[in-house]
Amino acid sequence: MTGKPISVVVVDDHSIFRSGLKADLDASVSVVAEAGDVDSAVAAVVENRPDVVLLDVHLPGGSGGGGAEVIRRSSGQAPRTRFLALSVSDSAEDVVGVIRAGARGYITKGSSGAEVSRAVATVAGGDAVFSPRLAGFVLDAFGAAAGEQASTDEELDRLSAREREVMRLIARGYSYKEVAAELYISIKTVETHVSAVLRKLQLSSRHELTAWALERRLL
Repeated sequence: MTGKPISVVVVDDHSIFRSGLKADLDASVSVVAEAGDVDSAVAAVVENRPDVVLLDVHLPGGSGGGGAEVIRRSSGQAPRTRFLALSVSDSAEDVVGVIRAGARGYITKGSSGAEVSRAVATVAGGDAVFSPRLAGFVLDAFGAAAGEQASTDEELDRLSAREREVMRLIARGYSYKEVAAELYISIKTVETHVSAVLRKLQLSSRHELTAWALERRLL
């Protein structure tokens, strides 16, 4: 192995599963923290800002939102962290729910340690990964038809080049301050662009913007 290990937070409410998973991951992955419920998971992600969070879909605590709630609550404070769902569930509802929240992949707990390690590396590198049997759910939910792409192009044409840049960063979870630093513009200018983007796309919040961009594979 070369380079720095990929930092990972493991989130699952069964400690024996977390221990087994840690033992099975290869040397390219470094587990920096663990958590067993929503609130402790959010705290661990915000504190450690790992490269990837391995996240169970069903978790106790919080307001009952499980893994999706962890993503929504922590992604804004850890904008470069990517989330990979790892669950025993392969139901369409669970898959689509956590992907809409912002997860970059979804694999089942039947995966081997080597498979999970490869999935972590894939997600850390900016790509998405899904267990083969789950890919159909994602394609059905988020649409891969050419007609949808044409519609997306028409919607993007409403935005200026700068608005598109701001839109992508905000949708990825960057704060206004981080967007300003990334694009060398003022926070006030970022706020103005975000307002324009939401108005032109007929969206009401940054959460809706993230879902919109993810559905159209713009992240």
